[in-house]
Amino acid sequence: MYPILFRVGGMTIYSYGVMAVVAMVAAGLVVQRLSRRLGLQPGVAVELTVAAVIGGLAGARVYWLAEHWHEVRGDLLHAVEGGAGFTWYGGLLGGVAAVIVLARLRRLPLGLIANVMAPAVAVGYAVARVGCLLAGDGTYGRSSDLPWAMAFPRGMMPTTVPVQPTAFYETLAMLVVFVVLYRMALRPQAGWYVFAWFLVLSGVERFAIEFLRVNPPWLLGFTPPQWFALAGVLIGTAVLLATRQRQPDVLKATA
Repeated sequence: MYPILFRVGGMTIYSYGVMAVVAMVAAGLVVQRLSRRLGLQPGVAVELTVAAVIGGLAGARVYWLAEHWHEVRGDLLHAVEGGAGFTWYGGLLGGVAAVIVLARLRRLPLGLIANVMAPAVAVGYAVARVGCLLAGDGTYGRSSDLPWAMAFPRGMMPTTVPVQPTAFYETLAMLVVFVVLYRMALRPQAGWYVFAWFLVLSGVERFAIEFLRVNPPWLLGFTPPQWFALAGVLIGTAVLLATRQRQPDVLKATA
């Protein structure tokens, strides 16, 4: 694997960072396409993407630092500047919070905006997991003798033992989720409907993949990500039940 792609002068270019940029661009293109189709002004699509990226990166980093505080408190500056160290659920919470604030400021219907953002988040996550694979950042699974098992001797968290490439599994799974959500979002849907399906499908994916990961159990034999995933599935299911009789959310006036 290649956690560091190359160096230019005193600048280090990390594979994780490069794939994070690619993920942002991919998500932005999806937001732009869906926004145009639903009648949102092009500038709003850019604002939504920027808000989601800034909020997502901040939330992912803060969550990771809090989760690993006992490891990083002695050298916090180095931890903040490192090439990895982002947590998915922290990023999701931060991105959602930032988009909600922007939607309120721009007086946009939150449900419609959530439907636009859901496929973008899915494809962004799928691409970002490629960065995890390249970096060997520890998001791999248990040791395995499968033909496609991988070792990460030069990873950020190295292992010379072949392991399950769970980041790659997640990329494939979330690309499927993206296609499903994108096809939903191309048609007017009830507010929050597509986002609810994102919570359900991504939750099922993460809950299942955790059985192959090396994260220690936390409560009742489940890891923290599995509990977050279960919460997402339950919330998403509740929203689906609440919106099944509602009419499609159509933009009445662009901002």
